[in-house]
Amino acid sequence: MSSVNLNYNALSNQIAEYISKQIITGELKSGEKIVENVYAADFGTSRAPVREAIYLLTIEGLVERIPRKGAVVKEHTENEVYDLLEIRIMLESLAMNRIKDGQVDQDVVKKMEALYEKMVSEKDIKSYTELNHAFHLCLIEMSRSETIEKMYTRLELPLLRVQNVSFTAEGNIEKSVKEHFTLVELLKAGKVEEAATVLEKHNHDVITTIQKQLFRHSNDSQLKKKKG
Repeated sequence: MSSVNLNYNALSNQIAEYISKQIITGELKSGEKIVENVYAADFGTSRAPVREAIYLLTIEGLVERIPRKGAVVKEHTENEVYDLLEIRIMLESLAMNRIKDGQVDQDVVKKMEALYEKMVSEKDIKSYTELNHAFHLCLIEMSRSETIEKMYTRLELPLLRVQNVSFTAEGNIEKSVKEHFTLVELLKAGKVEEAATVLEKHNHDVITTIQKQLFRHSNDSQLKKKKG
């Protein structure tokens, strides 16, 4: 492959990563149009790498193309959000079952402990969300299942977006930190059954938080319509 193609692909991936961060943090809202010219100007390039970046994001489920409107940030329905979180729970539960059948990898637990130490002092929601995702990926790694890992990786960007919203709720980061500490301590002690129980409740609490936020958003939208 020529160096031109390599550079082109690298730039497309860079632009895609930049846009994905804007979407995950909420800087770009659901339904908001992605203007190719803006990103082409920002990156000092033609529109071609931007189009490729948008294509990559459609595959990842963050962007969709709408006739006569172009590329917009995908607006997930409530059911899609719940499905995403339920699938996450299923995959992580399956991972814990694999760990029960095998053994706890203490080297991976050390990685989780190091991530936890960073999470304790992290106040930025986006950065905390990324640390949290890396922590949960360690559980997937410990399962030693390529199938679980591949399926979980496909959820990454939409999941980061939803989790970022969850951590905006007051007290959620503090709660998350405590529960991750508990998970580390249980896994260090080889208490996989207890860790699996804590993890399942931890993940279901995320769904409860999202439900409350979606309900609040729905009520706010209805009030605005009435006032309008």
